[in-house]
Amino acid sequence: MANKRFNKASEGIDSTERYSIEKAVEMAVNSATAKFDESIDVAVRLGIDPKQSDQQVRGAVALPHGLGKAVRVLVFAKGPKEKEALDAGADFVGSDELVTKINGGWLDFDKAIATPDMMATVSKVAKVLGPRGLMPNPKVGTVTMNVADTVKAEKRGKLDFRVDKAGIIHAGIGRKSMGAEKLKENLQAFIGAVIKAKPATSKGVYFQKMSISSTMGPGIKVDIGQAQADAT
Repeated sequence: MANKRFNKASEGIDSTERYSIEKAVEMAVNSATAKFDESIDVAVRLGIDPKQSDQQVRGAVALPHGLGKAVRVLVFAKGPKEKEALDAGADFVGSDELVTKINGGWLDFDKAIATPDMMATVSKVAKVLGPRGLMPNPKVGTVTMNVADTVKAEKRGKLDFRVDKAGIIHAGIGRKSMGAEKLKENLQAFIGAVIKAKPATSKGVYFQKMSISSTMGPGIKVDIGQAQADAT
């Protein structure tokens, strides 16, 4: 059944064609025929050497239309910052008791924020949070004293991204239900952020390949030149 759905979704998609952002997003949305609200995902291959520490690409961007889903935010904080986090809409706030829960296998949250003074406590769960991309990090703004604004930004849908060992960034830019226009604008914001994150030591062609797909759908190649021009 899954193969039949995939084959049907692939109809009309030319694997040798590079589509405009508008067309690629539209095709990805149309290929999302599963019964659940599929994620729309993008993969970008960059012309960098990910083995070099000075060529790491990492950043965050507040998507104009969010991620199309509820984001559960956890904050490591004490005292006035704990209240600030709760008032801003954080789902879970605390310190040592959260560490105990996480070490016990609890991971019912999507984003984690910490005030700088809490990082010694957070380090006790670094081996759990790190591999899952949940470790608070000052480079993406999740280690901060500005708790309220950070919680609100995460709840709206802030996308964190980083290049993997193969030189590829994988990111979800929203859900099918958001519609092609909002997804296109989210994709443009993401591309703009990746362009800004280009390492100074990167030589040659930075954006090499890009494709977009729904969770269960085929990959659709994107015209890199047009995509960069639209995002700048």
